[in-house]
Amino acid sequence: MKNTIEPTGDDEERGELKRVMGPGLLLLFIVGDVLGTGIYALTGQVAAEVGGVVWLPFLIAFVVALLTACSYLELVTKYPKAAGAALYTHKAFGIHFVTFLVAFAVMSSGITSAATASRAFAANFSTSLGLDVGSFGVPLIAVGFIALVAAINFRGVGESVKLNVLLTVVELTGLLLIIGIGLWAIAGGQGDVSRAWTFEAPEGGGTFWPVVAATTLAFFAMVGFEDSVNMAEECKKPSKIFPKVLLGGLAITGTIYVLVAISAITLVPAAELGEGETPLLKVIQAGAPAFPVGVFAVITMFAVANSALINMMMASRLLYGMSREGVLPASLGKVHSARRTPYIAIIFTSLLAVALILFAGGVKELGGTTALLLLCVFAIVNVAVLILRKDKVSHKHFRTPTILPVLGALTCAFFAGPWTGRDPIQYVIAGCLLVLGTVLWLATVQFMRTASQSA
Repeated sequence: MKNTIEPTGDDEERGELKRVMGPGLLLLFIVGDVLGTGIYALTGQVAAEVGGVVWLPFLIAFVVALLTACSYLELVTKYPKAAGAALYTHKAFGIHFVTFLVAFAVMSSGITSAATASRAFAANFSTSLGLDVGSFGVPLIAVGFIALVAAINFRGVGESVKLNVLLTVVELTGLLLIIGIGLWAIAGGQGDVSRAWTFEAPEGGGTFWPVVAATTLAFFAMVGFEDSVNMAEECKKPSKIFPKVLLGGLAITGTIYVLVAISAITLVPAAELGEGETPLLKVIQAGAPAFPVGVFAVITMFAVANSALINMMMASRLLYGMSREGVLPASLGKVHSARRTPYIAIIFTSLLAVALILFAGGVKELGGTTALLLLCVFAIVNVAVLILRKDKVSHKHFRTPTILPVLGALTCAFFAGPWTGRDPIQYVIAGCLLVLGTVLWLATVQFMRTASQSA
């Protein structure tokens, strides 16, 4: 069996990508990748767990993400290759199946993230048009949206830096609008800013575990920074610019999220904010009733649509890549003769997304599963950076203080655990996806072994 999931060595170059991204464009890429579905869709769910201190779980999630980001920084500046967590896992452990599981978990997180975005899109679509679609309407609209994303994915979407800048500006506009309305309301004596310091557990329990449960949800809003390491080969002097840019990007998004959370709870009580899947639309209606809610709904749909498309493209290309590397069935690596897109992988990942939309619950369950999968990957990456300390390279690179990856591994493992109050369905969804991947991997191993013996 071919083991070409292993990335090429440092001395074995197959050609270089064009280095077009400086610090400014890399910063926009990171900010645009982190912003999106999480804050637009999950603010209300977080408020339902902790009440008025809705900003606190986002702040804690930012700190956890920052610890892991420092590990990614050491690894991406040490190995400036476009392979991400799979590369670091393989270099650290050298176990092909572990590398495969990490890659498949990343792919699965893209599908669950896209399913989350689809649910959020459907909820905002029906709310903005004033449609009463019932309990079955939102999932059906979400399935239709995924079908549209699949069609665009099949046709071929040229990702460009200019497009990323445009999408980032749109996403930022919606969140800055929320912050501006909140500040205007506070300055005018509108709303109740004291709610931002009020803790309310759903069952009247203690403080610690409800905040932990809310943080597991809020963490979904902080993921995306890890995708930037895949741009390393297209950045100018990546070992030099990555530390300041990645840390700066996380600081910007973390600040925006905390301000959005405070603005939201100032204008809308926690109980009301936690109802439904369109929390920020309620903030607009409460703080600026004259503002056309349809405009903000379009901004929200544009932001989550972008998240869905990017994640489905990533998932289908990663599945295609694993097939071409000989670790998944060869049929998943087929490319359409006219469109030159991996159409079987696109169909497969789209059907998985549809199944998740129909049978795996709503935004909370799907977003939580995305965070769960990535927390597991991040825990492995934090361990990998410590193991790879013995591997020396000739160029200078960022070195994170040893305590940070230790804390990163511990916090990621902690927030991935069942003691956090995480809904058990999230483990079921993640487990089913990884079992499916393992079955495909075993089938491929058996097929390759049989073919080798008969040759």
